Amino acid sequence: MATGPRYKVPFRRRREGRTDYRRRLALVKSEKARAVVRSSNKHTRIQLVEYADGGDKVLASAVSTELAKLGWTHSGKSTPGAYLTGYLAGKRALEKGVDNAVLDMGLKDPVKGCVLFAAMKGLLDAGVDVPHDGAVLPSDDRIKGRHMREGTEAQFDEVKGKMGGAE
Repeated sequence: MATGPRYKVPFRRRREGRTDYRRRLALVKSEKARAVVRSSNKHTRIQLVEYADGGDKVLASAVSTELAKLGWTHSGKSTPGAYLTGYLAGKRALEKGVDNAVLDMGLKDPVKGCVLFAAMKGLLDAGVDVPHDGAVLPSDDRIKGRHMREGTEAQFDEVKGKMGGAE
């Protein structure tokens, strides 16, 4: 490790590989709410966050575990699960008056059709304006769960209907 009076230790979250401060600064400079999408091994979390001097302020959020109350029995990190979580977060954001946001994917690499873009599609369908390229969104077949086991598509339609989504 370097030593001396000119050596500066990087921020802790940078050292741990948890935050890319250049990307974060670019998102904060946009002065829009950030749609923070994080996926774990089992669940998807979405928060619409606004910058504040004392720390970021969460305006609306949704976690895929909340889908179980609406009748969703499949995985929360699957493409349909992420879409429904994004749709739920988008509905909550509109209730709070947030109608546009910028996607914050963290340290994840953007891959066409990935779960993070499925969550963004849910936000878009709920009515939140997020700048994007339509080529990165997953297909409607994957969003509805046609690639998964039988009955997923019917359950998807049922849960989305409970959230107030018209087909």
